[in-house]
Amino acid sequence: MNKKESKEFKKKLIDLREKISDEIRHIGEDTLKKSQRDASGDLSAYAFHMADVASDSFDRELSWDRVSGEQKVLYHIDDALKKIETGDYGLCESCGKKIGKERLKAIPYAKHCRTCQQKNEKTK
Repeated sequence: MNKKESKEFKKKLIDLREKISDEIRHIGEDTLKKSQRDASGDLSAYAFHMADVASDSFDRELSWDRVSGEQKVLYHIDDALKKIETGDYGLCESCGKKIGKERLKAIPYAKHCRTCQQKNEKTK
């Protein structure tokens, strides 16, 4: 991979990292930090309907799952950025071959070539 391509992928990764960080912040501000009373809009802390409490709890759990998934992507992005610096970016962690540019354009933090990724998915 030449320097121009590395620079383009680095910018794409940094932009993606910023976007995901903003999404995590937004989820935290809107969902995870709300108290049940704030979420219900009720002024009385004791006037909860069990279905509302369950719904709020379910929404928080979904938000937590989403944040957890996004944090994993951030980890992979950071790893890809380190690989750009060391010159290992775009190499499959399983077989050592180059990851296709089309795959990297679609998933710039990809760790495996398409063939190895398919093998990994079959064994899971």
